[in-house]
Amino acid sequence: MLRNLICTGAAAVFTAGCTLMPPEEDPVLVKLTEIERRVAAMERILANGSLIDLTMQMDELQRQTAELQGRTESLEYSSEGTASRQRDLYLDLDDRIQTLERNLQTARSVNVMDGGSLAPGQLPVPGGSDRDNYQAAFELLKEQRYNEAGMAFQQFLVSFPDSQLAGNAQYWLAESYYVTDQFEQALPQFQQVISGYPRSRKVPDALLKIGYANYELERWDAARDSLTKVATGEHRETTAARLAEQRLKRMTDEGH
Repeated sequence: MLRNLICTGAAAVFTAGCTLMPPEEDPVLVKLTEIERRVAAMERILANGSLIDLTMQMDELQRQTAELQGRTESLEYSSEGTASRQRDLYLDLDDRIQTLERNLQTARSVNVMDGGSLAPGQLPVPGGSDRDNYQAAFELLKEQRYNEAGMAFQQFLVSFPDSQLAGNAQYWLAESYYVTDQFEQALPQFQQVISGYPRSRKVPDALLKIGYANYELERWDAARDSLTKVATGEHRETTAARLAEQRLKRMTDEGH
């Protein structure tokens, strides 16, 4: 309909002006021809549905833009949450490291009011874990502070009787007596390793030290009996067994 109206008007103008100049030179006719061309182009777009397609594509682009914006906001929120969790984890880790450092410092210094010795019944790391206190007691032994080490291991066994380190603690308690030549006191403590912790890896060492202690006490039969158990029994593949063999040879050479 639009096209018919335009064409009718163009025809009227053309009829009125055709006597004045050639059609190809008439500016009015030229303008009308351009308008007709553009209208025809619009009609082709409408006929092909292209405008509808463009509108639909525009709507889809707008939808995708909104979706991307939503994802961006979500990622920004997630990023903020992740950063917050990382800060919390860092603070927790830093606090735990500082606690371990304080415990380690306490274990190394073991400073108390009486000039660096442990009071009876006192753990070297009060409030620390079994591993913290075991390591602290062992450090005392390495520093040759045998009395304090013995007290620390005794209290360890009272405080942590079910610890996986209890068998080792019992052995080192006995050792604190042995290295100070308190052989009578050392013997029952080494025996407790064997009877109280039969699965401990310290059992062959305890048997060996029982033999050594009896040797020092000149109890030759008891010494030979214990050393032979280590050298020829179920522990014969251990370092303790080889040391027992050497001591047995020494006893033979000495005529014991």
